[in-house]
Amino acid sequence: MKKILIVFLIGLWSVTSCTELDILPKNVVSDDDLLSNETGMELYLARMYSYLPIEDFKYTGNWGFNFNSWLGATGIEGTGEALTRDGICRAFIGEDTPYWGMAFTLLRDANHLLETLPDYQGNFSEVTYKHYLGEAYFVRAFVFYTMAKRFGGVPLVTRVIQYPGDGETLEEPRATEEETWNQVLADFDKAAELLKPASPRRGYANKFVALAWKSEAMLYAGCVAKYNQDFTDRLTGFGQKTNVRVIGFAEDSWDAASRKYFREAYRAARAVMTGGGYSLYRKAWSATNREAQYQNMVDMFSDLASPENIYVREYVYPTVTHGYDAYSCPYVFRTVLAGGTCPTLDFVELFEGFSRYPDGSIKVTTGNSNTEGNYVLYDTPMDFFKDAEPRLRACVIFPGDIFRNREIEIRAGVYMGPEPISPLFNDYSYASSTRYQDLPVYTANPKTLYLSPGPGDDQVNVTLPGGATMTAAGENGPWFNDAEGALAGFYGRKWLQTNPSVIPGEGKSAQPFILMRYADVLLNAAEAAVELALAGEPSPTGDDMLQVATNAIKAIQERAGATQLTANLTGDLASRNIVRKERRKELAFEHKTKWDLRRWRVQHEEGRDYFWGEYKDKNEFGSASQYRFRGLYPFYSATSGKYFFDARFQWVGQRTFEYNTVDYYFAIPTGEVTKSPVIDQQPNR
Repeated sequence: MKKILIVFLIGLWSVTSCTELDILPKNVVSDDDLLSNETGMELYLARMYSYLPIEDFKYTGNWGFNFNSWLGATGIEGTGEALTRDGICRAFIGEDTPYWGMAFTLLRDANHLLETLPDYQGNFSEVTYKHYLGEAYFVRAFVFYTMAKRFGGVPLVTRVIQYPGDGETLEEPRATEEETWNQVLADFDKAAELLKPASPRRGYANKFVALAWKSEAMLYAGCVAKYNQDFTDRLTGFGQKTNVRVIGFAEDSWDAASRKYFREAYRAARAVMTGGGYSLYRKAWSATNREAQYQNMVDMFSDLASPENIYVREYVYPTVTHGYDAYSCPYVFRTVLAGGTCPTLDFVELFEGFSRYPDGSIKVTTGNSNTEGNYVLYDTPMDFFKDAEPRLRACVIFPGDIFRNREIEIRAGVYMGPEPISPLFNDYSYASSTRYQDLPVYTANPKTLYLSPGPGDDQVNVTLPGGATMTAAGENGPWFNDAEGALAGFYGRKWLQTNPSVIPGEGKSAQPFILMRYADVLLNAAEAAVELALAGEPSPTGDDMLQVATNAIKAIQERAGATQLTANLTGDLASRNIVRKERRKELAFEHKTKWDLRRWRVQHEEGRDYFWGEYKDKNEFGSASQYRFRGLYPFYSATSGKYFFDARFQWVGQRTFEYNTVDYYFAIPTGEVTKSPVIDQQPNR
């Protein structure tokens, strides 16, 4: 398409140098060329889809939509899923490439197709013609949805703006947030009405793709309408130039709007569930084999034939590739960089299969907190995780687990002191700033705790009783100099290629990214059902929506190897939180959680108790607008040859995140506000 655009520009120059200006040069690509036949339409649609704002391996919250996989990582935007070694690990409060200008370019393409294709309707069958229009509505809905999540109310450009033109024609002010979400709804509905039930080409939309995205978008809209009201002064405001309510909902409309959007989310999800023919992936699954359950969830993210896949971004080596493995593999496989996605202990604690302290945190000592008793010793690090939920093991590489036919050695240090071993710290709170390298067991002479500042030549070799030697931090760290090791004691497994013959490298990865899958839709249906029940609303489709929600959650839990619900979900906060926590677990590292936290309005100080999908005292992991996450660090005890674990706030390159109320809406790019008489900046910015 870039070549076509170049030819088009050359053609424009040629027109100006022709004597007969009404004769179109032969090297110009016209509407007749593109819109009059299926081959031309394939080119037109390819251009639109190539610029669709999808969040996959080539997206990180820090960069925004620059379609570049540089430093590719997932779950690092202050969501608690993971940390990374780079400065891009920051709260999701804006993007370096704001999704504004490129959005209107894509809207123009979609609007041009909607306005011009009717001139060529006779060239296509009725079904094909409608499908092409449906593609345009889908792309437009997707763009408006992408913008609404970021900015609230946006200019609803639903026509081709002609250039040149007068001011009134060229300028489109921001609509209200409610009008914007209504446009998203209308466009997804129109797309679902027109699109074929099955995509004519892989990677393009169909009826059920549109309905699945509609269910997600309407769930977002319903939450914003509802939970903006939980703020003391309601999260809403007007633009200074137009006096339009550009963020939030009016006091007399939010309730009706939220109910409407939740109804639409449920309807759309149910339509996919009953008519789409999708199902949860179970090709390697066994009800009695936890290893099979784990392997099943590993396989599902690379199987293009999965019945769970609804919308997938495919890559093809060596022409269309990304670099996720190069940046997020364990250090032992390092080619360029490593350790870009390092899950946190807080994330691991969401899952079953661990002993717990009375406060619910994972138990590492014999006492009732990690400052009491002595460390529990294990023959191998993997013994600590022997009962862990299979779904977790498919997401996270544990210390000592096997990945790509190699044991992943993760070790924070070697302890040479006596046993039993008392907790290394007397304060594990958020306020504590003491590091392992500050402890007397490390600074004393002789020392009894050995650490390594970095890999390679910086590794410290420890002589064990009996004369054998061991590196203090193992092959993958963590090392206290903030290198590319397992920063929080784990590496991410989801999305990584498992084939040991594949050598990670920049631009050498070609595994697909699943943008929408059947589990998403089940979770959307369950959450919408509980929200409707909380509001006292009946089922929009006449079924038992709470039974539908319960069955959806149980199906996901069963596939995951988790304990299933023993009672039906109801219209209460406890049920809402069950669904939210399940969503956090199932959709981790898929660019979903950062948006869930925003729509639930649980990332700022006052709402952070429900940051993890369930109640958790915000003071345990944050202070005011700032918060941090913990790691789980394995140490080798030379006396017994066993391992113990220490749980504390991330030790290496401490990452602190900050989030304020204003951050639930991104700022409009300053240049757009400055140059326009009608584009308003967000209130209070």
